[in-house]
Amino acid sequence: PPESPQVEAYFEDTAFEAPLHRFDAGQVFALSPAMKQYLDFDIASQLRTLGRQHGLAEALYSKTQLHLEFDAEVTRTASEAFDARSGNCLALVVMTAALAKHLELPVHYNALIGQESWSRSGGLSVISGHVNITIGKRLIDRVAGVDPEVQLRLDFGSVPRGRGASLRPVSEATILGMFLNNRAAEALVRGEMADAYANARASLLQDPGFAAAYNTLGVIYQRRGLAQRAEQVYRRALELEGGDRVALLNLARLLEAQGRGNEAVPLHARLARLEADPPFREFDQGWAAAQAGDYLSARDHILREMRRDPEYHEFHFWLAVALFGLGETEKAREQLAIAMNNSTTRSERAIYAAKLERLAPKAPAVQ
Repeated sequence: PPESPQVEAYFEDTAFEAPLHRFDAGQVFALSPAMKQYLDFDIASQLRTLGRQHGLAEALYSKTQLHLEFDAEVTRTASEAFDARSGNCLALVVMTAALAKHLELPVHYNALIGQESWSRSGGLSVISGHVNITIGKRLIDRVAGVDPEVQLRLDFGSVPRGRGASLRPVSEATILGMFLNNRAAEALVRGEMADAYANARASLLQDPGFAAAYNTLGVIYQRRGLAQRAEQVYRRALELEGGDRVALLNLARLLEAQGRGNEAVPLHARLARLEADPPFREFDQGWAAAQAGDYLSARDHILREMRRDPEYHEFHFWLAVALFGLGETEKAREQLAIAMNNSTTRSERAIYAAKLERLAPKAPAVQ
């Protein structure tokens, strides 16, 4: 095949000002003094008793030790996740890797294929994957026969049910690329374009073959009015992963916005073959029906959307709205409770908890 351009050829530095928050990729796995203290002193006896692999796993999973909480609000570095005792799956994998490396345990990273889920944030549709980590044993422990289990896989956060999945090993460079791409998407949601560009750029420098980062860069270019650049990086994403649904959709919409609908037709056809049930189509119709006060239609549209993704919290929330509008208050409360349990950030959980409280049955007044 012809040589691909150097990754720098896809950058447009002059179109962006300096980022508000400069970030060094070296911070991602950096071990803080508190993390060293925890390993070297706080759980040292546990690591000796259970072995380093299982001793670390016990600390990560036990409710009486680190007591980790899943929180997808922001992608944290290893030390940030340790201090907060929370993070998304990527942040908790990064934190685990940093701790394991300090214990001289080999680590391997895995991406789950077929477990992607869609969400919306800040006017953007976001597709999220899932990663986990496998921790090996030190060679000296394997030779000595301490702890017969050589590989221990650790997983954080809920994995959507009902979807086929397979594990694909990924390199640490790709994990860094994922981390920086997450930071780029989070900055994009906040409207911090310079930070979004800086992080997407850094992501591709870590892993020039990471298609998702090209897609993110394309969205950034498109919002900055650089349509030609956006098209270039969307097409690069598709060169790397021909089945990238997000890049296909973004490129098709970009071409249509330029009056090039005939060029978008084959892209939509490819997309239809990959995904017969586009995300959010039924939900959007249900949301519009709820806004119009047609709660029966809203309920039916949202239930159809939930066949595609039965766990996304926002679907359960709007189903609760529809049911409440139909006078089914108890069922609405049940759906709100599911929305709260399935939410991925502390702020979302707090919002749903407050709404659930407002729907709680009132105790009879004492006369």
